[in-house]
Amino acid sequence: MNRSDCGSERAGRSPAIGALLMGIMLLAASVVHAARIKDIADIQGVRPNQLVGYGLVVGLNGTGDGNKTIFTVQSLVSMLEKMGVTLNANDIKVKNVAAVMVTAEMPPFARAGTQIDVVVSSIGDAKNLQGGTLIFTPLKAANGKIYAVAQGAISTGGFAASGAGGSVQKNFPTVGRVPSGATIEKEMQAHFNDRDTVRISLRNPDFTTAGRMSDAINAALLEPVAKMSDSATVDIRVPGKYLDNVSGFVTMIENIPVTPDMVSKVVVNERTGTVVIGENVRISTVAIAHGNLSISVKEDAKVSQPMPFSNGQTVVTPDTNVNVKEEKAPIFMMESGATIGDIVRALNALGVSPRDLISIFQALQASGALQAKLEIM
Repeated sequence: MNRSDCGSERAGRSPAIGALLMGIMLLAASVVHAARIKDIADIQGVRPNQLVGYGLVVGLNGTGDGNKTIFTVQSLVSMLEKMGVTLNANDIKVKNVAAVMVTAEMPPFARAGTQIDVVVSSIGDAKNLQGGTLIFTPLKAANGKIYAVAQGAISTGGFAASGAGGSVQKNFPTVGRVPSGATIEKEMQAHFNDRDTVRISLRNPDFTTAGRMSDAINAALLEPVAKMSDSATVDIRVPGKYLDNVSGFVTMIENIPVTPDMVSKVVVNERTGTVVIGENVRISTVAIAHGNLSISVKEDAKVSQPMPFSNGQTVVTPDTNVNVKEEKAPIFMMESGATIGDIVRALNALGVSPRDLISIFQALQASGALQAKLEIM
């Protein structure tokens, strides 16, 4: 082989090597922006269950429910009767007991004996649950069955103190938490490993993301087991070698990287002045000018006092001073297809505040120049 042949061979390889490098760079870029399936979707049937119960908190330092909260006294009398103590409700005058609602979240596949946190919320006129103890409270699910029992000391994370002329309070002392305060007594029936199909539900439904997820799963398993059913659902057939290990199959599936797609959107919260602009937001060619107009009115009163023995009267003359100030705002031209970086730089140059930004985006949408959805919270 002579030198000219080697040169022509290298020249023929160069485009192929360039294409390969370009492919690797694009793949690396897509992986960098990818998210795991477990971060953008849920496995159907794998979810927590809400539990709720009614209970009493005792041991409060005079900050419990008053006598006008009838159900607290009735609950106390009923509880004492079950313990063999019979009392007349009219004879009970206590302020160290409070009626509460107890809520908890039972994790998926929780086993009997597992301990979970509970939240305790006053439903009467108690002032403070600090220092109280929640006593034996059964927790029910939506089907009416008892799955856990809660009991324990309450931590409020706040305080309240008052005197004759004032009071001070931090956080909400009428809501507290009992860490590991409930014990699971009954398990939810779940036959996860008996499945031959797995359904994935996207948290933000999108056809493009669902299609990418289906393709990524098929590519990882080297066989067409995943199929997009709609914009929010991907159905997966469990391969034969995983039928006796569905949990292991799901563990592998949920760690597959997928690049999610999303609708271009600008989210505005007028109450807090928060503005969130999506990466793919674009603006058509438009000129923007924004300026503030401020008007201040100051009222003064001038008193005219007559000289002594002049038989004159004291006269009060109003003096109004009106000041109008309007900023001279520059005009910025934005070309079509401007990116989020261009938008931010231009608006920063105008010196706009977050609330001004809200007005500008509303005006851009009204003009038809905003190529995104404007969502106002």
